[in-house]
Amino acid sequence: MDDTQRFAYGLKFENAFLRERGKAFESLFARIMAHAFPGDFQPVRPYGPKGDLKCDGFRASDGTVFQCYAPDAMKLEPLLAKVDEDFAGALVHWTTKMLRWEFVHNDSRGLPAEAVKKLAALNAANPNVALAVCGEAELRLIAMSLALHQLEDLFGAVPSGRVLEKLDFEALRPVLLAIQRQEPDAEPSLVAPSAAKLERNALSQDAAGLLRQGRRREQLVEAFFAGWPDPDLGEEIAQAFRVRYQALKAVGLSPDDIFGELQAFAGGMTGEPARQGAVLAVLSYFFERCDIFEDAIRIDAI
Repeated sequence: MDDTQRFAYGLKFENAFLRERGKAFESLFARIMAHAFPGDFQPVRPYGPKGDLKCDGFRASDGTVFQCYAPDAMKLEPLLAKVDEDFAGALVHWTTKMLRWEFVHNDSRGLPAEAVKKLAALNAANPNVALAVCGEAELRLIAMSLALHQLEDLFGAVPSGRVLEKLDFEALRPVLLAIQRQEPDAEPSLVAPSAAKLERNALSQDAAGLLRQGRRREQLVEAFFAGWPDPDLGEEIAQAFRVRYQALKAVGLSPDDIFGELQAFAGGMTGEPARQGAVLAVLSYFFERCDIFEDAIRIDAI
């Protein structure tokens, strides 16, 4: 797995982690764990009046009972009640089989202090059961340790550096034409980006890495526009990106969410890896032109 694939899968994991809720999050967790611990981790589904016996997965090698909690919005009182109820229920149902209890959640910010205190108190009161927490960082570490074929099974194929190197005009054509939507500004404001632009926009390492990888084929996009019969095509597509970016920013999306939405706008990161590579090249091109995201603050302008 090369850097381009690693960045792409890191971003796909992040998007899935933040997007999935409830049963969908449990399914994501179970699929990752089944790949990471084949023959050891067993997903548990509700069955009959007893449900899932307060267990969303069991790892036999260390006696870990996993419990997932992925609400639409994390609120303290329901969270504390969930921890109490599920841990107590797991003790009853799994007895001496449960040597560890791991609470899996979907809040990228981490658990609030009261929840951490609650878990510490439960751990102290039950010395025979080790307690652990699995959030975004912990699950990412497991997911990104998987082999390439396992990540492909989870998230689909992504472009490699070699695919980017092989891009040609034919791969770019449908992507560029698909985003030709808006009329261009009469006098668009274009400022050359600085090296600090990625930092100012607070993009994750994965999103920033993908943009850097896409730069390898920026010149192909530029050459495409230069050779296109309609000289206004590039500016029309640039305006479509500006409008889309401003709309996404206006509703308060995070930089990585905006990046993901712009990927979808440009054609999405699904389908043939060559097409996904073309999307990256196009995004990188318009990122460097400052048609999407904010330019870095110039020191001499302060």
